[in-house]
Amino acid sequence: MSKIIGVIQVKGGAGRSTLATNLAGELSKIGRTVLIDGDMPQGTSASWYAMRQQAGKAGGTDTNLVADTAADHRELIRKAEQYAKTADYIVLDGPPRIAEMTRAILMLADLCMVPVGASVAEIWATADLLNIIEQAKKVREIDARMIWTRHRSFTNLAKELTEQAQQELGLPILKTPLALRVAYPEALGAGLTVAELPDQNARMELRFLIAEIKRILR
Repeated sequence: MSKIIGVIQVKGGAGRSTLATNLAGELSKIGRTVLIDGDMPQGTSASWYAMRQQAGKAGGTDTNLVADTAADHRELIRKAEQYAKTADYIVLDGPPRIAEMTRAILMLADLCMVPVGASVAEIWATADLLNIIEQAKKVREIDARMIWTRHRSFTNLAKELTEQAQQELGLPILKTPLALRVAYPEALGAGLTVAELPDQNARMELRFLIAEIKRILR
């Protein structure tokens, strides 16, 4: 049975597509994976997949990673249900706003990941998601967890932000953050994952994140 991972965030630039593409690229190495880009016409994840095809990392005879797009929540639901028949993992990249698409992702996903950049402003912006998550919980059990992006874990600010996020958001925080690294924008622009670049720290970070997600989804 497919495991569906949703990536949602109302603030642009928080790292949604960076997270979604890295997850999809690495999960495809252990099972058939579908990446559905719901942020159209921006289409960052779809563009990443096109670059990945050009790099020879997807497409052709390699069917372990497939990308698709959804223009609205109805199309997203239909395609997720369609791919669920054959995929091991489905990664849903949502739009940077509260919309029906975000609600649909909450209702579909086994795990919803909320990327938050390491700043007070991003914590404030993320608070807007809490109401829609609470509404969705009235319909079904929702596993929504926060993940830090652009994170510098050894700073005093990081510790203060973690305390503030726990108090104001109340979402469980994934143990593995995505650090502030050049490797992430480089990988996104090249159609790669950071595990396919020379940065050993980024590779280890992504490996730990994938292992953590697999434990959650058991």
